[in-house]
Amino acid sequence: MAARLPSWAWVSGLTAGATAAVVFLAVQAEHGPHPTAAKARPSASASASAGAHAPAKPKPSGPPALPEGSGTGRRIVYSLGEKRVWLVDATGNAGRTFTVWPGSVSPQPGRYSVTLRIQSLKGSDGVEIEHIMYFTKVSGVNIAFSNALDGASPPPANGKKLGGIRMHKEDGAALWAYGDQGTKVTVVK
Repeated sequence: MAARLPSWAWVSGLTAGATAAVVFLAVQAEHGPHPTAAKARPSASASASAGAHAPAKPKPSGPPALPEGSGTGRRIVYSLGEKRVWLVDATGNAGRTFTVWPGSVSPQPGRYSVTLRIQSLKGSDGVEIEHIMYFTKVSGVNIAFSNALDGASPPPANGKKLGGIRMHKEDGAALWAYGDQGTKVTVVK
C-alpha cells in the first residue's frame, strides 16, 4: 500500500504548480504577438527626453469660456459667432450658459440694456413665445431674447426679417428670472 502524503504537502504542490503556470503564461504574453498594439512603447528614459515633443493636452470639455472683452459686472453676454448666451454675476463668473437660435437680423457687437420685458405674445413669425426681453432695434426690427411656448426652435425665416433670439424653454425661464429691465446686455462677435 502506498504511503499517504500529508495535506500540507498537497497544498504546497498545488500552489507551486499554479505559480509556475502563471509565470509561464506571463512570459508567453510578454513575448507573444500583440495585434492590438499600435506601436512599441518607449522606455522610461525615452519618455522623459521627449517632453518637448509631447502631444498637446486635450481641450477641457464643457461649455466655452466667457468671451474676452465682454465687459464687467452683472450682465447678459451674447456671442454672435458661438450662438451662445452667458449669465454673468457681479463678480464676473458665468453661472449659466446655453446655446440659442438667432433670427435673420442680428445686433451689432456692443453694449445694450434690457429695455422692455413682455411675459408672452405671438412672435412676428406667428409662433407663440414667452419671456421676451427686448434690448435693441436694427433697421426697424426689434431684437429680443425669447423662447417658444412649446420649446421648439424657430422655423426657417423664408426671407422674413426676424430679430428674435430663441432658446430652449428652460433657458428662457432662467434668462427671464435673471434679467430685469435695465440689465446690461453685451453682444460680442
